[in-house]
Amino acid sequence: MSEKEDLAKQKAEAAAKAKAVALARKQAKAEAAEKPEGEMDIAKQKAAAAAKAKAAALAKKQAKEETAEKPEGEMDIAKQKAEAAAKAKAAALAKKQAKEETAEKPEGEMDIAKQKAAAAAKAKAAALAKKQAKEETAEKPESEMDIAKQKAAAAAKAKAAALARKQAKEETAEKPEGEMDAAKQKAAAAAKAKAAAAAKAKAAAAAKNRTAVQESEGGNTPSEISPNQSKLDQIVSAIESHVGQGALLEHYINRLSKDVPTLVANPDTYFSIAKFLRYDERLDFSYLSELHGTDFESHMEIYVHLHSFKMNQSVALKVKLDRDTPVIPSLVPLWSGANWPECEAYDLLGINFYQHPDLKRILLGEDWKGYPLRKDYEPYDVEV
Repeated sequence: MSEKEDLAKQKAEAAAKAKAVALARKQAKAEAAEKPEGEMDIAKQKAAAAAKAKAAALAKKQAKEETAEKPEGEMDIAKQKAEAAAKAKAAALAKKQAKEETAEKPEGEMDIAKQKAAAAAKAKAAALAKKQAKEETAEKPESEMDIAKQKAAAAAKAKAAALARKQAKEETAEKPEGEMDAAKQKAAAAAKAKAAAAAKAKAAAAAKNRTAVQESEGGNTPSEISPNQSKLDQIVSAIESHVGQGALLEHYINRLSKDVPTLVANPDTYFSIAKFLRYDERLDFSYLSELHGTDFESHMEIYVHLHSFKMNQSVALKVKLDRDTPVIPSLVPLWSGANWPECEAYDLLGINFYQHPDLKRILLGEDWKGYPLRKDYEPYDVEV
């Protein structure tokens, strides 16, 4: 077949196609004029589908005819061109349909459609990120994976902390000044109550421990006699002979403090016993090495540690005082070394030593409120 005949054949086919398309359009218009709006949409869709199918069939037919005439190399190129053209045509058609649908949709539906499209895009991106992360994880060694996990956890914590701070700032900014002051006062009151509860619990535990120590000192006497027992008996006998039988409330060997003979005096006979221990020629406790006070919550107590160089022996003298009005004679007239220890007990516990030559606060100011070594002490100023 010559080139002229091929050209004539192609023209005839093109004319037939144009005629068929024109006839199809005419028929579609005529049918559309007779049909209601709903049926017209369906008819349009059917006509479009039929036209697509017809165009596709004709394209296939032409491709087959051209393929039969072309050599193998040209056929591959033609296939690739045809596929590319089909893809481009399909993409263009999809865009056109999307535009038409968007033009027909009201604004609310368009927003929903946009949101759906955005959500789908996000989901697709997230899936792709997960896939990439998995692939990278599969390639990384174990140590790098642990470091990556730690970094991710740290970043999440930092983000949560920053968000909490931001929310706290926003809430604070919204509160008026009065509410902020009330919140500060509540926080201060809560902190104070918590500190007081902790102090009470600590004091209760300490009192329990002291009770156990006292019981162990006085009650559970070992079967083995202390080497200082004879000296304690000698001291007690001398005190009862010169001061009186009821001068001592009790006496014992303190096993927890190097077997020191311990004397517990009656508050009324405290000074008389101390004076006898100081000036008796046989005892001669001339050196006062220690004096301090203690708050036992149920009572106050004064502890005095004395030593006799003549006897080469130490002794402890104790006296229990009423906690609300702790008053006792001063030992400064007997031992000048009692001066500052008694001032310290007065300063920190509020024990009053009458007949003291210069009783004053030596650590805190005269205007200080309360006594810091008392178990129920609470600062006058919360901020101190």
